[in-house]
Amino acid sequence: MAQILKFPVHASKFGYKRVRKRATQQGNQDQLDLFPGPTAEILSFESGLGLFEQALLLDERGDSHAAELYEQAIHDHDCVADAYCNLGILESQKGNAAKAVDHFTASLQFDPRHSEAHYNLGNLYFEVNDLRLAQVHYEIAAKIEPSFPNVYFNLGLVHASNNELAPAINALCKYQELVSEDEAHIADDLLKNLKKSLTASKNSQLGAS
Repeated sequence: MAQILKFPVHASKFGYKRVRKRATQQGNQDQLDLFPGPTAEILSFESGLGLFEQALLLDERGDSHAAELYEQAIHDHDCVADAYCNLGILESQKGNAAKAVDHFTASLQFDPRHSEAHYNLGNLYFEVNDLRLAQVHYEIAAKIEPSFPNVYFNLGLVHASNNELAPAINALCKYQELVSEDEAHIADDLLKNLKKSLTASKNSQLGAS
């Protein structure tokens, strides 16, 4: 009999990844940092920022006018793929899955190797329980941006949900290789459960042979 895999309480996927290609802010993006607080410096839109950068600034501050500026950036051909991708995140946050898919897909039409669009599509399909498409887009994102750890964690969850134990373990181990020791602990309990399940599965197969 197949063993039921128990997910730890904290084993939830990492969230969407906003495009910051033209922004100065760097760092690991995850579900806990979607809306970083504004810095002490107040930037003026007369400081030479492009439409995409203006939209990004508003987006990071949670301003609802960001969507309008992303649309203007698309109209003016300013970072079109990036703007569509970030619009997709805004729509997903509002629960508009169909519009979010449209935006992420439009991003990929302008740039088929847009890693954030693939990763975010993976997240969206994961949320609607289409694990096959989630896996496809996570795997493409990992090939395009192999140093992005969150995609491996989410891919590991997809494999675990499908009871694909060995691939799940491999993906989560890859995640741990790419992050700090503190961040790596996030995957510890899930890896422990997966390895126990894999051992039990192998022992069951040996007993049946």
